[in-house]
Amino acid sequence: MPLPEVDFGEFAPSSYEAWKEAAVAALKGAPFEKSMFTSTYEGITLNPLYTNADTRDLEAPRAFPGAYPLRGASASGNLRRPWEVAQFCDETLPEEAHKAIVHELDRGASTVALVLDRRTLEGLDADAEGAVAAGVSVSSLEDLEALLEDLPGRHPLYIHAGVSALPFLALLDALAAKRKIPFGELTGCVGADPLAALLERGALPASLAALFDEMTQTIVWARERKTPLRTILIRGSVLHNGGASAVQEVAYAMTAAIETLRALQERGIDVAEFSRRLRFEFSLGSNFFMEVAKIRAARCVWARIASSFGGDGEAQRAEIFGRTSLFTKTVYDPYVNMLRNTTEAFSGVVGGVDGLTVGCFDEALRPGSEFSRRVARNAQVMLRKEFNLLQPTDPAGGSWYVERLTDELARKVWEALQKVEAEGGFLKGVCEGAIQHDVQAMLQQRFKRLAQRSDRAVGTNMYPNPAESLPEFAEPDWAALRAVRTEAVRRHRASRDEGAVKRTLEVLASARTGAAASAAAAAGATLGELRSALNGAGSDGLSVEPVPPHRWTEQYEAMRRRTEAFVAEKGDNFKVFLANMGPIPQHKARADFISSFMEVAAFEILRNDGFATTEECAAAAAASGADIAVICSTDATYPELVPPLARAIKEKRPGMGVYLAGAPAAECKDAYLEAGVDDFISVRSNCLETLTGFQRAKGMF
Repeated sequence: MPLPEVDFGEFAPSSYEAWKEAAVAALKGAPFEKSMFTSTYEGITLNPLYTNADTRDLEAPRAFPGAYPLRGASASGNLRRPWEVAQFCDETLPEEAHKAIVHELDRGASTVALVLDRRTLEGLDADAEGAVAAGVSVSSLEDLEALLEDLPGRHPLYIHAGVSALPFLALLDALAAKRKIPFGELTGCVGADPLAALLERGALPASLAALFDEMTQTIVWARERKTPLRTILIRGSVLHNGGASAVQEVAYAMTAAIETLRALQERGIDVAEFSRRLRFEFSLGSNFFMEVAKIRAARCVWARIASSFGGDGEAQRAEIFGRTSLFTKTVYDPYVNMLRNTTEAFSGVVGGVDGLTVGCFDEALRPGSEFSRRVARNAQVMLRKEFNLLQPTDPAGGSWYVERLTDELARKVWEALQKVEAEGGFLKGVCEGAIQHDVQAMLQQRFKRLAQRSDRAVGTNMYPNPAESLPEFAEPDWAALRAVRTEAVRRHRASRDEGAVKRTLEVLASARTGAAASAAAAAGATLGELRSALNGAGSDGLSVEPVPPHRWTEQYEAMRRRTEAFVAEKGDNFKVFLANMGPIPQHKARADFISSFMEVAAFEILRNDGFATTEECAAAAAASGADIAVICSTDATYPELVPPLARAIKEKRPGMGVYLAGAPAAECKDAYLEAGVDDFISVRSNCLETLTGFQRAKGMF
């Protein structure tokens, strides 16, 4: 039976002008430009409405779904090659980490993903001096075998190996030979990014030239072993966690890739081979559509870069892994992080990442647990199985908004990239502090907007839960774990042929090749010994200002912890008396606002149902023992109520602070101040600054 024809004649065509006219009427006098357009950290102004006209001058040509670079890697998208599900494991002991990896793989993960501990990342053995931190400790071939067994032959790897991947790859080479794993089956990425390490740490254990030599050797090793394993990992996430915008993260990561490519070209690696060994890692933030556009724009920018270096279509393809943002995760009300992770992961999949890691919702608070890992892993399982996101290819493609946003973002990235290149490149920018300065400025802008509550972190600077108890967890016994690992290293050294180890390390120190590193690892050299032999003369003394990781709510969390520590030590708190005037409907809105405002710092709120007279209210305020009183009512009643109430409170308790909820009318402000009002608390107040001032007055610091 044929379908009836659909007649759209009843729907009159509309226009932007008609929509704008209706919008202006709905705003009831509020300025259209101020109310309907949104500025972003990327310097892009978002329109209230997008039409086909917004896509007429895009740089990327219109293309079908799957057309690289804008619209994905292939027409079949995730149906042919689903994005990799990488759930990081960070147990300290290799045996325990192996169990966790297998557990993750059995329940939906598709990639062996590891977080190495700080000593391993720095090229130190488990018995070396240094701070203890979470992550898998790997010092020897025995450790790596206990950690991986034959998993590398069956699943892709995703391992950030530190400033250089060569020592870790040498152990992996020895493991593959020992367990007879075909090198052609080693897939994924065991990569390093010395430039990101320099930016993250401020210094390197070896000269940058030596580390680029080692990176070259990892590519030579992969070529000779005929393995598709990638060994270069450009980590934009370092910039993101430092507070960078989407433009800064992509632009600076791309300039780092350019700097690395040029260094390796001097060592005989061409753009085609470089690109085959390259993986980008970007964090996925909370601005959903911006993150979708960021992944799409990153592909376009890399294609343009590779083309400018003479790369063919294959070399222009970027492998991009996403990771939900650590920067956006909060300590307080951590279960909200599940929602943040879900939207961030969703944006990565829609944007077309090749692999994805969803962080644990409580990662800002404690090491991951079975529950938090299951929630993180199942977010991806649901995106695959329940939301059917394996089916569509570039689902955001064709959206006038997303296409325009992608284009604007790509243009901004290219502009920032060109600026860095014109000023001498990524390394010069880092050495001179220009890149750090830009990222720090963006971080401070984020902090400022959060302090003013222009940006909202639910559960932290908005809608806090004062009765919340943070999830309990047992701090790992780091001393015991270190003792176990130290003994493992001792046993390993006692069981090997010291003469053979010494000879192979001497060869490695002289030859500095992948083959020499693999031979030393097979002979029993530890990762720390491999790193020491490769260091040679050591660092060249290069030192820069680092970009340490931050979280956007860290200032608020420090403030709240300050209150909690004061209460625990003194048995006292900063008390806020709500001077509610009139019946509940008259004061409730302002009283609720002040309660939520003050509870951000975990202050004690003294509530009531309102007072009929200013005398009653003043007497109750004075008798409350509170540090301040905040008058709550309506703008219409303030001129009559505020002056007598403020005077009465000051007369009864001269040292008590008196504040007014809401911004005063200009003609009334002076009268309120003269009557004894100390200040005004409104939606325009700097929440962090105001509450910190109260803490200081209370003697909390």
